[in-house]
Amino acid sequence: MQVEQMISTIIYSIIGIVIFCISYYIFERISPFSIKKEIIEDQNIALGVIMGCFVIGISIIVSSAIK
Repeated sequence: MQVEQMISTIIYSIIGIVIFCISYYIFERISPFSIKKEIIEDQNIALGVIMGCFVIGISIIVSSAIK
């Protein structure tokens, strides 16, 4: 029984990571500027906060969908 639960947990984790990566890729493509450049080079704190909220939001959605 524990092996089945561990396998299903690993599968759901992989599915969640893939969904998260796809949503980040889409978000980066639809933005009119380079997110990495704005955060790293220009040190845009507001964009960092928005990206943090994006990460938390997508994680909550993926977590709820998996449950």
